[in-house]
Amino acid sequence: MSIKNVRLEVMNFLEKDIESLIEKYLIPVETIWQPSDFLPNSEGPNFFEEVKEIRELSKELSYDFWVVLVGDMITEEALPTYESWLMDVEGVNQVGRNGWAKWVRHWTAEENRHGDVLNKYLYLSGRVNMKEIEQTTQHLIADGFDIGTAQDPYKNFVYTSFQELATYVSHNRVAKLAKQKGNKQLAKMCKIISGDEMRHHHAYSEFVERIFAVDPSQMMLAFQYMMKQKITMPAHFLRESGGKISTIFEEFSNTAQRIGVYTSMDYIEILQKLIKRWEIDKITGLTDEAEKARDYLMKLPSRMIRLAERMKIPENSYQFKWVEPAKL
Repeated sequence: MSIKNVRLEVMNFLEKDIESLIEKYLIPVETIWQPSDFLPNSEGPNFFEEVKEIRELSKELSYDFWVVLVGDMITEEALPTYESWLMDVEGVNQVGRNGWAKWVRHWTAEENRHGDVLNKYLYLSGRVNMKEIEQTTQHLIADGFDIGTAQDPYKNFVYTSFQELATYVSHNRVAKLAKQKGNKQLAKMCKIISGDEMRHHHAYSEFVERIFAVDPSQMMLAFQYMMKQKITMPAHFLRESGGKISTIFEEFSNTAQRIGVYTSMDYIEILQKLIKRWEIDKITGLTDEAEKARDYLMKLPSRMIRLAERMKIPENSYQFKWVEPAKL
């Protein structure tokens, strides 16, 4: 049987539990928070006073903070790309509306709220250039992305397990920075977004655990493949108005590292957590090739730490069109 057919067989086997996994990891629409819970009530008598408070508190936040918050929001707003990518994964049948397609749709519905609430907050803050942000977002969706997984569900689930934990780290750190500056509402908003990301991380990690239980060698090879090529962030094709896909994502990453929102050490720690979560050192029944893949993965964090320790982050901030220093 071909590798593709084995993947499909495994996905079909796991699909029987999707309903219980949706119930375990996703929250009903009527119960989960909505963006309006964290934003001024436009129908209320105190709307303008609440907007004024947002604008005043926003003055306490640094240029680098706004760059990171904008980048996080743009990443969340590119959700159409992520949904279309996952809907094309082997075993996900959106025509037949199978269980996996239901998971992707429901996961997308939860994630969609993140971009909504951050977008509205940025608009009300008066500290950013919304048109430039909107153009970057449109570019990112139009350009799409290539995370190196093709239609392989094993590789895609490694990616989402990693990426959901990375977004948890980023939103959680932004929440802490906002709280330090007395912006409790923004801090609460980013904190609850990070909570969603952690739930989703646990879900995708469980998908991988279940695959390891039935197809350990191929799952191990998929994990190795993704870590060899490195996990590419979903917004790696970032670009500004009038520009081409270039080094802007690197500049954004430098900014995030400079203020400690997401660093190269965080990347390594996420890898270590996945290795521990999936008990890579204890998996049995591996082929010789998969054993070599396991050895590679177990040694990888220490190798990456040595590289990270030699990295130097530029001190000067790149001038993004999204944020105008004059407004700060």
